Amino acid sequence: MTAASPRFVQVLDAIGWWGALLMVFVTVVYGLVLLVLSRSAPRKRAARRRAVLKAAETTEGSTQLARPRMVILIPCLNEAEVIVASVKALLASPAPDVHILVIDDGSEDGTADLVESIGDPRVSVMRRVLPNARLGKGEALNAALDLVRQRYVTGSANDVVVGVVDADGRLDPHAITEARISFADPEVGAVQMGVRINNRRRSLLARMQDMEFVIFIEVFQRGRRHLGSVGMGGNGQFVRLSALDALGPNPWSESLTEDFDLGIRLNASGWVNEFCREASVHQQGVTNFGRLMRQRTRWFQGNLQAMSLYKSVVRGHRGRARTDTLFQILTPYLVLTASLLTVSFIIALGMSIYWAIRGVPQHWEWLILAYVLAFGPAQAYGYIYWRIERVNKFSIFKAIGCSHIFVFYGMLGYIPGWWAVGRAMSNRTNWAKTAREAEEPQDAAAPAVAVGQAT
Repeated sequence: MTAASPRFVQVLDAIGWWGALLMVFVTVVYGLVLLVLSRSAPRKRAARRRAVLKAAETTEGSTQLARPRMVILIPCLNEAEVIVASVKALLASPAPDVHILVIDDGSEDGTADLVESIGDPRVSVMRRVLPNARLGKGEALNAALDLVRQRYVTGSANDVVVGVVDADGRLDPHAITEARISFADPEVGAVQMGVRINNRRRSLLARMQDMEFVIFIEVFQRGRRHLGSVGMGGNGQFVRLSALDALGPNPWSESLTEDFDLGIRLNASGWVNEFCREASVHQQGVTNFGRLMRQRTRWFQGNLQAMSLYKSVVRGHRGRARTDTLFQILTPYLVLTASLLTVSFIIALGMSIYWAIRGVPQHWEWLILAYVLAFGPAQAYGYIYWRIERVNKFSIFKAIGCSHIFVFYGMLGYIPGWWAVGRAMSNRTNWAKTAREAEEPQDAAAPAVAVGQAT
């Protein structure tokens, strides 16, 4: 046994080394593939959009689109800080036939009273009280959907689109019109808008969140349009009522990330999930480190819960969409593995420095490869972010600096990852919502430039 032990250790070391290399290779190649795909729109979708816009042009030069009834749901729990500004921003949209249903989920700060004081017939409030309130965002949305079916359906469910906007969400003025352009395609069952952080100029932490969302928008969501695996987010999502009905009477799950679950199940339902980069929803970034960690732990735990959808993805998805969706479901486990690889790298670097100090010659070429693998993709993403944000006088030098910081920001995800594992193992799923911060005047309205307009 003693003679075999060194050999056994060598085998384990080789397996670990080659396994780590394979994981890094797959992750880098996956990102590069989506980066290449994201640089163009799917031909069928692009041609369909051009046809819709051409057909909608009138002789006077204006555009008239088919107008499905839009019902915007805004789930709220103690949102007095932001709710009035958000509702008024939606009411200012030039798009006709938009109704707003605020779901007050047992607020104690007068949220519902503030909404009712707006006094606009397009706005209504659904008051939920304990013990039926505060059972999760998915439960609140499902309850509101029953009211939507009763109040707003006068013909086909195909003619009603249900939007979900967070209480701090600010849709671009043209967002509703862009959604209608997408829904003019009868195959489209859901549309997800891009997401921007409206207080990104006031906090480095908020800037990193904005960069994170832009990268997700410009690389992953745009790339997934080609794969048929576009995901849904909790803010700025629009879904045909008929597509929601196809998932049953309660389409939103009890998961901590009900939006992620919804997107996966919609992809398997026969409908097309579309991503709209021509408009965005602007939301408040978290500027407190502790609150950010709690928020991301909730998201991570919700993504862990998505493993329950694994079998349905294998059965219901097809081809590239199935492969990519399975990859998305497995991503949390890759993050956890990456955290162990990072620790291993730090230990190896520390040992190399230690032996160098002791006078033992060291080979440092591997550091160059490590830098390229860790920071190379970030530089490409930083360039894309600069292309988007330069209209707001964001310099290329800031983009380069933020790209390096972004790598370390990504490593912060290891903390909520293992925190979420601990919560999952102890069967804890209760969460308090992320507290809002007082808005500055410059953040109260969405910027005039959307993601799709800046490039």
